[in-house]
Amino acid sequence: MLLLRLFWEFFKTGLFAIGGGMATVPFLFRMGESTGWFDASMLADMIAVSESTPGPIGINMATYVGFTVGQIPGAVVATLGLVAPSLIIILIISVFLSNFKDYPIVKSVLTVLRALVIGLLLYAFWQVARIAMVDVKSYVMFAVFAVLAFCFKKVHPIVWILLGAVAGLLLF
Repeated sequence: MLLLRLFWEFFKTGLFAIGGGMATVPFLFRMGESTGWFDASMLADMIAVSESTPGPIGINMATYVGFTVGQIPGAVVATLGLVAPSLIIILIISVFLSNFKDYPIVKSVLTVLRALVIGLLLYAFWQVARIAMVDVKSYVMFAVFAVLAFCFKKVHPIVWILLGAVAGLLLF
C-alpha cells in the first residue's frame, strides 16, 4: 500500500509541477504535511542534496523521498510516479501539437503556462528561503551570492555550489 501511495503522490506532483524540478517543491511541502513522511527541515536537506548531485532535481527529490520512505523499491516507484505523467503527456502532445501549434488558443495556453511556471518557481524559492534564512549571516550570504551571480553570469553553476559549500563551512 505504501508503494502505491508513493506512486500516486509523485504522479500527482509530476502531473501538475510544470516547469521543472524546483516547481515540485511546493508540492513536496504539501506532501510532507499530508503524509508525515518528512518535515520542512528534512525537505530543505533533501533539496540541498538533490541540488548537489548530478541529474534533474525533481528526479533526485523523488528518488530521495522514495528511498527515505520505502528503501530501493520506494525510490524506484516514486521516481516512476514523477516521470510517468510527463511521458504520457509528451506522447499525446507529440501526436497532436504539430497540427495545432499555430492556433491562437494553443499559443495562449502556452503563454499562460509560462507565467504559471514563473509563479511556481517563485513560490518554491520563497518556501526554501523561509527555511534557509536562519540568521543575519544567511541573509548576507544570499545578498553576496546574488550580486556575484548577477555580475558573473557565465560562471558555471557547479562553481557557485562549491563556493557556497566553502562559504558555509567557513562561516557556519
